[in-house]
Formats: sequence, C-alpha cells, structure tokens
Amino acid sequence: MPKKEPHIFITDKAPSPINIGLVGGGDLCLELLKKMTFPSEKGDVGARIRTVADWDAQAPGMVLARKLGLETVEDYQDLCDPKFDIRLIIVLVPDNFILWDILNKRPAHIRVLAFDVFTLFWQAIGIEERKLRERNQEVETILNGIEDFILVLNPDMDIIEVNETFLKKMYYTRDEVIGRKCHEVFRKTNLQCSRDAVVCPLNEAIRNQRPSQRVMSRVNKRGEDRYMEVTIYPIWEKGGKLSKFIEVSRDITDRKKEEEKITRRLEQMVAERTRQLKETHEKMLHQDKMASLGKLSASVVHEINNPIAGILNLILLIKRFYAEEKITHKESERIARYLTLMETETRRIGRIASNLLAFSRQTKIELTPLDLNRLVEKTLMVNSNLLKIHNVKVEKDLDPHIPQIVGSEDQLQQVFMNIISNAAEAMESAQNAVLTVQTQSSSGANAVAVAFRDTGHGIPRQNLPRLFEPFFTTKKKGKGVGLGLSVAYGIVQEHGGAMRVDSKVGVGTVFTVELPLKKRTEESQAGGGDPNEQHQDSDCR
Repeated sequence: MPKKEPHIFITDKAPSPINIGLVGGGDLCLELLKKMTFPSEKGDVGARIRTVADWDAQAPGMVLARKLGLETVEDYQDLCDPKFDIRLIIVLVPDNFILWDILNKRPAHIRVLAFDVFTLFWQAIGIEERKLRERNQEVETILNGIEDFILVLNPDMDIIEVNETFLKKMYYTRDEVIGRKCHEVFRKTNLQCSRDAVVCPLNEAIRNQRPSQRVMSRVNKRGEDRYMEVTIYPIWEKGGKLSKFIEVSRDITDRKKEEEKITRRLEQMVAERTRQLKETHEKMLHQDKMASLGKLSASVVHEINNPIAGILNLILLIKRFYAEEKITHKESERIARYLTLMETETRRIGRIASNLLAFSRQTKIELTPLDLNRLVEKTLMVNSNLLKIHNVKVEKDLDPHIPQIVGSEDQLQQVFMNIISNAAEAMESAQNAVLTVQTQSSSGANAVAVAFRDTGHGIPRQNLPRLFEPFFTTKKKGKGVGLGLSVAYGIVQEHGGAMRVDSKVGVGTVFTVELPLKKRTEESQAGGGDPNEQHQDSDCR
C-alpha cells in the first residue's frame, strides 16, 4: 500500500491542502509533530506539514519528520522552492534574524507565523489541552466508576469506546472490543440483529428517533448467557445526521434468575395446589357417589320393602286359610282379592326395577326414522285407560306437515308416557282436567317439538331446579322414587334434544321436548349437560 502523508487541521471546505513548512527541528518541532500529524485520508485534508528545515540533521524534530515521511532540508530558504508549494512558514526558533530574513526573501503567496505569535497560541492551546485532559480524566473516572455498562458506537455499529465496568464484567480487554461490531461481541455472529430474528434496539432508536429500551440476552467472553436491560440513546448532529449511539446497559441476570426461580416455585405451588384440589375433588366426588348410592339403596329398599311386606302378609293369610282346610266361597273371594293385590304389588316392584335399569343403562340407542305425530297418537292410546280413570280430556294440536325425525321409538314413547302419567296424576283432583298435546316444527332451529300442557296444580318455583334430579319427587309416599323424569331427561339428551318446563302453581305445567331432525354429533351427545341448567334456561313463571 502507498505510504500515507501526515497532515493537520482537517476542514471539509478547503479545496486543496495548505502545505506548511517548519523552521527549526528542536523540541518544539518534535512536540508539534507528535500532536498535530496523523495519517491522511483521501479527500479530508485541509492542511498538512510538508517540510521541516534545520541545519542539524539529527535534531529530534528532523529525525521524527523523516520517520513520518516528511521532506527535510538544512537551509530554511529552501522552503521557498516552488517544488514544495509551501503556503505557510512557522518559525519555531526565537531568532529574529531568521524571521526577518524569511520575510524579506519569501514570495508574496507565502505567509509567515513568527515564533512569539506561535508560542502564544501554542501555550493557549496547551492550557486548554490540560483542562480538556483533566476533564476527560474526570469523566473517565466517573464512567469507569459506574456499575452499568457504557458503550459508544458509531452509525456503522462499531464499538468505539467502553467503560472499565463492561470490560471487567464481560471479561474482555479493550483491544478485543474496540473497532468490532456490536453483534460480533454480544452475540458471536456476523449477522446483524435485525437479520437474525432479533429486534435491534439501535435500529429501533433510529426509527423512532428517541431512546430505545429492551431486555436482551447477550454472551460474555466465557460463553455465558447474560440478561441485559439495554437503553440506546441516539446522538444527532445539527444537520440531522446521526453521529453516534450511547448504550447504557445493566446486567439483570441475577434478578432474572431470581424471577425465574420464583416463577418455578409458584408453578410448583400451583401444581401442588391443583393436585390437592384434584384429590379433594375426587374424594368429594367419591363421597357424593357413595351418598347417592346410599340414597339410592335406601329409596330402593324402602320402595321395594313395602310391596314385598304386603305380598308376604297376603301369602301368610292364604297359607292360614289352607292350613285350616275350611275354605268357603267367601274365603275364596278373599283369596282372589289377595292374589290381585299380590299381582299389583309385584308389577309395582317390576316398574321400580325397570326404572332403575333405564336410569343406569349406558348402551347406545338404535335410531330409526319415525313419525312424531304417529308416536304421540300411539302413546295416548296406550295411556287412554289411565287418562279415563283420572277424568282427563285430551286435546290434540298436531302439525300435519311435521317432518320425520331420527330416534328410538321405544325410548321416546317411554319419555312421553312418563310425562303423560305425571300430568294425569297432577290433575287427579282437578275439575275440568285437560291435557293438550301439540307438535310443531322449527325451520330455523332445524328441529321439532312436542309440548304437553296440563291444568293441574302446578309445580312450586323452588322445586323447578331439582325437577330432573334422580330420586327427587313431589308425589305422595309410595307413588314413586323420582326416577321417571331423570330417565326421560337422559333419553332426550341421548337423542341430542332438550327438555324445558314451564309451570305456575294453580294454573298448570307445560313440558316441552325438542328433538333435532338429525341426530347431533357424538360430541354433543357425550356432552350431556346439567339437567339443572335446562331449568335455569327455561322461561319458568
């Protein structure tokens, strides 16, 4: 590479460098050359020292000038030689003869700076230099005493200055970081942060034209990951050009690790508490199941024990008649009545067992297309005798255009029979008992509905939320165990439908069964739902 010429006094406005010649190669020349010369770059030279003149070739200034590649001459008059193109001569020796000699013989285009004038300016510069050096030392001491990391970066993201805290805690030397890209030092990569899926705070500060703060992960010289709270301050020149970045960062690794430790501890506590709650829930669920089982057992035992006790008493009476061997016509009639009662009680036991079996059944239902109106007519016909006994008049409002549904005819008939029998019992003592059955289709909901409206005594509002609960009944003792509506609700749910109840004491009750035209997905069927939720959603009065 070609040897660069040293120069001084950079100024962008100078069209060409001003060549300077020095007279005197003593200590003052040496000091000036050390402080004012530096390698020149193309296009940035405003003035430069070109030639040094001294009769003593071994003078310290002359020796340094030759090392710097400057021209040296023994006669100061040679500085006026056009080949050097000198425009300014600085006299560095207190010899007035030399000064007057140069002034008398110099060309008009060469200016001369006398020794006294130069010394005056040089001393003033020295004073300011000492002040600046002292100020720099103070600032450097302050910066090195700060526990935060302080870095200065140029617009090209080169690190141009760091404080001692950074070097000490990141285990670097100054030579290892000065002049290197920030991502090369912090992330051990040649890719800029914005190109490596990492938001670069420098680019963010430029984009927003204000300081940017971000928590980032960085790697120290030992390869250890450190968490840094980084704040970037962009420094702008008067013309709006970016000058440099000041980065102030704080190592928050210990705080971050403590936060992570606290987070893990909290997660463990939550997991432990969740496990405890799950165990408690399972215990409560088990206790609830056992309580339900006990309730079921007590109800079943009570309901079955009464007819069995009656059958046993009747059997003992019949046995006594036969033991006495005196069976008259009157006693035969009594035995026949006893047998009828035994049949009734046995059938009652069978109904209880059937309800329990239906309540606990988990098998899949078999679905077939069916006509809802025909199923309603069939169910009313089967229950015609029951309705006649309770003096219930039936009014039908069946939609002749109702579409077919897909379902289990036997199970849906069981639902309708249960509702009809409950309605008949509710109107047992009512005058002008009327059961209105209505079917209709809903095009918007893609479903059909059948409603059973009675004119019975109604259901108290406080009982509505428990109406579909197993073993809940408002019937008189011996009339049932409260499984009929629970079984009906389960069947309707299995069909993907819904049951609603609307009742008012002294007016009557309406049970509405909604069924989809096509069976819903298995997920909907499996969802089941809480029977109480159906009551709360209904418009009960």
